[in-house]
Formats: sequence, structure tokens, C-alpha cells
Amino acid sequence: MTKINPYKDSALGKKEQVAKMFDTISGEYDGLNRVISFGIDIKWRKKVVELVKATKPKNVLDIATGTGDLAINLAETSAEKIVGLDISSGMLEVGKVKIKAKKLDQKIDMVIGDSESMPFDDNSFDAITVAFGIRNFENLENGLKDILRVLKPGGIFVILETSVPTKFPYKQGYKFHSKVILPTVGKLFSKDKTAYKYLSESANAFPYGETLNNILRNIGFINIKDMPQTFGVATIYKASKQ
Repeated sequence: MTKINPYKDSALGKKEQVAKMFDTISGEYDGLNRVISFGIDIKWRKKVVELVKATKPKNVLDIATGTGDLAINLAETSAEKIVGLDISSGMLEVGKVKIKAKKLDQKIDMVIGDSESMPFDDNSFDAITVAFGIRNFENLENGLKDILRVLKPGGIFVILETSVPTKFPYKQGYKFHSKVILPTVGKLFSKDKTAYKYLSESANAFPYGETLNNILRNIGFINIKDMPQTFGVATIYKASKQ
């Protein structure tokens, strides 16, 4: 897998670069994300919530929670406690404001931490989710191993991540959006001119479909299923633990 970092001339590791990038764009992220995705990501998150809801979880972990959109949506489930984990303090602070405004601060905890070395005991969560964050892991396999560690046996793990359409004309449309529209919007409206270029490049380089399924199998996940969304521009992956 090609390694893509936000800042190509930085001496920092990918984790530190990602944290710095999201800290910088945290205040603008929600607004620009809605514009760039045309709001379709809201529908995708609802599908993730439905998959989790069906398992009736008590404890849920949302990794790379960002400003907490998915963690907030997960409050619709039977979960008694939801933990949102992220490496960016800036994104978490924005999320905390949103959570407090919705009076969910007793149910949702926002925690700063490394997704590849999480501060949780083995077998802690009935359900774990990650939306548009798994491609930001510095070492994908290490992150997935730690997710498997903290997931309870029989628990559900759901990924929502970008993927690349393979059929005409969606493949061409996706290429234009990711290589032209996304970086241009970033340059015009973002405080960090390279951030949206990185988000585009990392999306195009990240393994998807059966390639990611095989990585999940090799880590030890079972009952793996991928569900392409909106002509394949995103994919939802569902897996479990033996």
C-alpha cells in the first residue's frame, strides 16, 4: 500500500502530521465536508448506525471520531456509553461543543488517543465504528489488530471509507471530483492548503473492496462483508470477532 502523508516535506511521522492537519482545519471541517460530499455522507452514516443498532450494543467505540458526527448518530442505538476516540484535540473540542448542545455529554465521551495503541482493556466494546478515518492510520495492520483486541467476541466492527468506482461514467466522475474539485475547494476555503489534497490522494491510494476484506481476514476478523455505496464512491465494511 502506497504511503501518503499530509506534508511531504515534514520530518514528523504520519500520526503527528495527521493530528496537526486536523487541528488546523477543525473549525471548518464540518462545513466543507458537507459541501465536498454534497451531503451524501449523512446517508452513509445512517446505514452504519442501522448495522450497529441491529446488534443492540451497550458499549460503542467510534474511532477517528473527528467532530463526533457518527458518535452523535450512534446515540440512536441502545448503547449506554459511546466513546469517541481521535488523535486531534482540535477536532475533539469542536465535537464536544456539538455533543453538549445536543445534551449527549452524559452518554458520549470524547477521548484523545492513538488508534493503533488504544487506552482500553481487551474485549471492551460490543461495537466499533470508524468513518473516513482508517486511511489516516500510520500502520493499517497495527490499527486493525488493536481494534480486534478491544472488540468483544461476537461484537460488530463497521468501517465506512472512500473507495474508487470501477464503471463508466462513475469512475471518470470520481476522478474529476477527487483530483480537481476537492483540492480546489481546499485551496480556496481551507486554512491548510495541502489538507484536502492529502485527503484526495489518500482516498485514491487506500485499498478497498476485496483487497481490504483480505486484510481484515488476515488480522483475524470473521464474517466480513463489503457493501459499496453510491456507485462505489464509498464502501461500508462489516466484520466480527470470533
